Amino acid sequence: MTQTLARPLAAEQTLVLLSVCLAAAAMPLTFTGPAMALPAIGKALGGSPIALNWVTNAFMLTFGSSLMAAGGLADAYGRKRVFLVGVGAFALCSLALAVAPDILWFDLGRAAQGGAAAAAFSSGMAALAQEFEGAARIRAFSIVGTSFGVGLAFGPVASGLMIDAFGWRSIFALVVVLAMLALALGACFLRETRDPDAAGLDWPGALSFTLALALFTYGILLAPERGWSEPTVIGVLTGSVALFIAFGAIERRVMRPMLDLTLFRYPRFVGVQLLAAAPAYAFVVLLILLPVRFIGVEGMSEIAAGRLMIALSAPLLVLPVAAGLLTRCLSPAVICGVGLLICAVGLFWLSRLPLGGETMGVVLPMALIGIGISLPWGLMDGLAVSVVPKERAGMATGIFSTTRVAGEGVALAVVSAMLSALTAKHLAAGGPAAHASPAAQRLVTGDIGGAAAALPQMSHATLVQSYGDAFATLLLMLCAITVITAVVVFAFLGRRAEQGTEPGVKTEGRPCTSET
Repeated sequence: MTQTLARPLAAEQTLVLLSVCLAAAAMPLTFTGPAMALPAIGKALGGSPIALNWVTNAFMLTFGSSLMAAGGLADAYGRKRVFLVGVGAFALCSLALAVAPDILWFDLGRAAQGGAAAAAFSSGMAALAQEFEGAARIRAFSIVGTSFGVGLAFGPVASGLMIDAFGWRSIFALVVVLAMLALALGACFLRETRDPDAAGLDWPGALSFTLALALFTYGILLAPERGWSEPTVIGVLTGSVALFIAFGAIERRVMRPMLDLTLFRYPRFVGVQLLAAAPAYAFVVLLILLPVRFIGVEGMSEIAAGRLMIALSAPLLVLPVAAGLLTRCLSPAVICGVGLLICAVGLFWLSRLPLGGETMGVVLPMALIGIGISLPWGLMDGLAVSVVPKERAGMATGIFSTTRVAGEGVALAVVSAMLSALTAKHLAAGGPAAHASPAAQRLVTGDIGGAAAALPQMSHATLVQSYGDAFATLLLMLCAITVITAVVVFAFLGRRAEQGTEPGVKTEGRPCTSET
């Protein structure tokens, strides 16, 4: 049994939930805000295209690779303790980013901020699993998902307004305020819980996994600049594969592994992990790429771009909770599969719209993408903790969140590299091939002036058209991946839902009922 104090009053549970929700709402601001500000950050702090890519990827990398370790620490040393340390460090890192003197310090600060966010998120979700039972737990996780959606929905427009009024450094002020409120509520009302059977953190597993993911992401980011056959790129990627193999061997031998590999015997668990990765390339990458496109390439203001981004993320305000209600009538497999297919339709529609066209023309396809991804979004966290004992909730949320966030970091690195390669291919058709790759890397970070300097003989309209053609091709590729994922997730979740044999998991798809 998990060590706990007496159960809190309902009001105290609500305040615990509010604390975790405030932390969850702050985290999306830390990658939508810098995405909105990336052109301004590049002008203020300088840096190469790869250094500017690390503005986002440094956070995503440390966030994703640290989540499993943070979940293990929370189970072993106390969820409240890890939550408070994580939220406090998150606030301090955000303050440091606001005064960073150059791009190197900014990227290092982003990496530290990601590690702190991992500690706060993983321990906070594990704490909620101890506070709530049954249907109340599912509702609590849905509310956290909605809070995350609030940060995604209002982050771009709030960041745009703050950048326009006070400069890009001001975007971290709201993050600090939310983090401090979460810290105060958590310190007062969160109970200390831990797994009494935990034997400390699996340090060999944590280090091998973190290094493997770091090397893989770094190799993907380095490849567009140096080429896939360059010895450093090959060495980094080879080292990543070797460390992943070592991680698997370590986890099979330790008494209390950070990642319980036996869970992958269950098709439903595998389906949940695939579902966790789906938003990465169907939705999250657009939160980064679209602001850069709107501001850096199409020349919109930060405020105008922020307003457009609301169409993409606003559905997350309400639909995750609605998806939870739909489970009274439909199985999660149907809801998640249909949602991903709706998202794929939106991606295809957006790929058909040229750059520089009617601004409001992109609103409907962006909204369709947001609607589609919101349906599985509200179910994923609850599904993640349903396949492990309650005492190992930290591990469950750590595995799921690692898959989701590490998938986002890897997807962003891969998609950025693909967009750069596609853009370079289009640019090479109209100019010197030797200069196409550097120009493409500048375009992908929104630096159209730098791209024009690399290809002075090419007109502004041609640069924009090349980027637009590459972006359309990329969207079609993401659409195809999303359709395939929808089919696979439906098959895995649906099969297990019909069998209903997994420990701790009830058969889904019961008849519609008004029972709460």
